[in-house]
Amino acid sequence: MEATASAKYLRGSAQKARLVIDMIRGQDVNKALAILRFASKRAANGIEKCMRSAIANANETAEKANVSIDPDDLWVKAAFVDRGPTKNRRRVRPAPQGRAYREQRHFCHVTILLSNDVRSEPATRRSGGKDSKISEAKPAKLAESKSRKRGGAAAAPRAKRTASKAAPAASSAPVEKAESEKKATKRTSKKKTSAK
Repeated sequence: MEATASAKYLRGSAQKARLVIDMIRGQDVNKALAILRFASKRAANGIEKCMRSAIANANETAEKANVSIDPDDLWVKAAFVDRGPTKNRRRVRPAPQGRAYREQRHFCHVTILLSNDVRSEPATRRSGGKDSKISEAKPAKLAESKSRKRGGAAAAPRAKRTASKAAPAASSAPVEKAESEKKATKRTSKKKTSAK
């Protein structure tokens, strides 16, 4: 059984109301009401009223059809927000240097569809135009890849660093000898220039 409710001409833009609607889509009714109660968005109050209206509509249609329905079994099957009117609702705000900024007061329409049908789990996905089941071995592959050492470009800097640390230890004597010769030549060149 399905029931809808819509709230028209809610204050605020549709884009801001969609942020709240996206949080409750597909949720259980009790969880959705809790999210709306504690959401810090202005649109949440009007959407909560629309949700309660949809629950009442579900109870009413169940009574008319002489069917028992448990409100806790309901879930948000669909929820969307449409843009409302802004024409003839424009305001002007004073701005610096004698100018006037035009404000548009946005309105939106919210529609919520509740259902107590069994939710279908998304067990298939489209790949290349054909339905294919999601493989169960995917988590095992992830665990295996995490345990393996990384190769390719990611491992190259690590290998270079370890090679550069090992190389000076093996050939430290020739390097020290070359550095001492450079220092000696610098000293002799400084003495010659100071003598002139």
